[in-house]
Amino acid sequence: MSSEPLLQARNVAVHFPVRGGWLQRARGAVKAVDGISLDVFRGETLGLVGESGCGKSTLGRALLRLVDPTAGSVHFDGQELTGLSQRQLRPLRRRMQFVFQDPYASLNPRMTVRDILGEPFDIHGLARGPGEREREVASLLDAMGLPREALGRYPHEFSGGQRQRLGIARAIALRPDLVVADEPISALDVSIQAQIVNLLVDLQRERGLTYVFIAHDLNIVEHMSTRVAVMYLGRIVELAPARVLYSRPRHPYTQALLAAVPVPDPGKTRTRVLVPGEPPSPLAPPPGCTFHPRCPLAMERCRRESPPLYALPDGHSAACFLAEDASRQSPPAPQSGGTDGVLAQSPSPG
Repeated sequence: MSSEPLLQARNVAVHFPVRGGWLQRARGAVKAVDGISLDVFRGETLGLVGESGCGKSTLGRALLRLVDPTAGSVHFDGQELTGLSQRQLRPLRRRMQFVFQDPYASLNPRMTVRDILGEPFDIHGLARGPGEREREVASLLDAMGLPREALGRYPHEFSGGQRQRLGIARAIALRPDLVVADEPISALDVSIQAQIVNLLVDLQRERGLTYVFIAHDLNIVEHMSTRVAVMYLGRIVELAPARVLYSRPRHPYTQALLAAVPVPDPGKTRTRVLVPGEPPSPLAPPPGCTFHPRCPLAMERCRRESPPLYALPDGHSAACFLAEDASRQSPPAPQSGGTDGVLAQSPSPG
């Protein structure tokens, strides 16, 4: 993992106006992302986790300017993205790509595989004639483990796992540096998920890819990630190397998330951490710490003040006043972690 960030986000916010009345005037705003700062280092996988509706997918899209941030800035390889027009962004699109969650909706049903995978080469003018385009597309199918006979077929003729392989192939066609994968396995059968995860790991090793990996499954995130960022109500509440976060979570919300993960060994149990209530509405977030209405450890200070991300000695950053004393100790350790193995997978075709 490089020591220089490939992607830098500073105070990124994405607010969606809520309109009503005859004149459709703005009556408020949904704060989907509310002032997030983070770095993504070249060659790493940054896992992004949190409950549904916490803003993970919106943040992933904002990082690539698929959604325009309301405030803040995003720099990719030293170049600011937020001030560029769509025309100025086009050359950079080759270097940053997106894998969508739903393989059934993200592929054009009227296009063959040959056209779906060949379109990026046409848009960016990278194929020197039909012969080279055909070779590039066939090479992508080989990398995905799909037969070349699939070139003339349509998306509806494939299984969900095969469609997601096609979505990944389209994303890596132009050899990007950064790929944001928005829950790429959540719509797939469990028997296929491990195959797709192992494919992503292999592609990262072979092509030197950098991932932002968005997912609900905390076991998959632990396997995939170098570092993990935990989001709650549009903000990052904890950021740490994967091994450190899973062994020593510091934020009460992270502790509750990990306590809810099923343990496959019936001889082992986890202490349950009950979190009452539902997440507050992003249209009207509570004052102070946004987690305090559900936090069993909330103090009076939490109701008045919003905690910053405190840097901790073990490489953590945690937005919790309980971590304030620990943040005054030695400087943070280098951020590293993650796993390099592969998941056990079913032999069933994907």
